[in-house]
Amino acid sequence: MDFYLSIFHNSRKLNESRWPAGHPAAGKVITLAFELDGQKFTALNGGPQFHFNEAISLSVRCESQAEVDYYWERLSEGGGEGRCAWLKDKFGLSWQVVPTRLPELIQHPKALQAMMGMSKINLEDLERAANS
Repeated sequence: MDFYLSIFHNSRKLNESRWPAGHPAAGKVITLAFELDGQKFTALNGGPQFHFNEAISLSVRCESQAEVDYYWERLSEGGGEGRCAWLKDKFGLSWQVVPTRLPELIQHPKALQAMMGMSKINLEDLERAANS
């Protein structure tokens, strides 16, 4: 949670619950509730046997290339880059860092083709391809 709070502006911790005394996991976090830029989340500590996979991803909609760059750099640090705006953070959670104009731009076949060769989306290259 602290990792995500450090990245997203207008974010805050809302609540946390811990296992009570007498429980084998006493004192360990069960759930964390937090807000990232106005969107509320609850994280559940499912234990070491459960891992993130591509069945779920979170999307960050960006108004500019500067925003794409900001979120891409911070979220992928310690994780890995994927294709077509996808990345995994250091915890294995998948993210899509997507310019708000992407759906419009990829209506153009050359822009769609250009996007397919990208990891982090480059708006200037997509706009150039869409206008060619």
